[in-house]
Amino acid sequence: MLCDVIKAEYLEEYKLKIEFEDGCKGIVDFLQYCKRGGVFSKFQDLNFFTQFTVSKDLGTIVWGNEIDIAPETLYEKCEQNHCT
Repeated sequence: MLCDVIKAEYLEEYKLKIEFEDGCKGIVDFLQYCKRGGVFSKFQDLNFFTQFTVSKDLGTIVWGNEIDIAPETLYEKCEQNHCT
């Protein structure tokens, strides 16, 4: 089942509270992405990281026109944190 992201809120450091269209909500820590390098190295700039938007077209969180993470990946991470 694929659920789109409908809302995301910055909490602190590299943590976002994410809400999906099915009502699932959870917190995802993106710190691991900073360590991956490549395009994700831009996350090392916390100001860049906090400038995300929710793309209704893609159903996920995006950073500019450069970075997005599949909604199913985010959903899985929220489920691992006991989706509420």
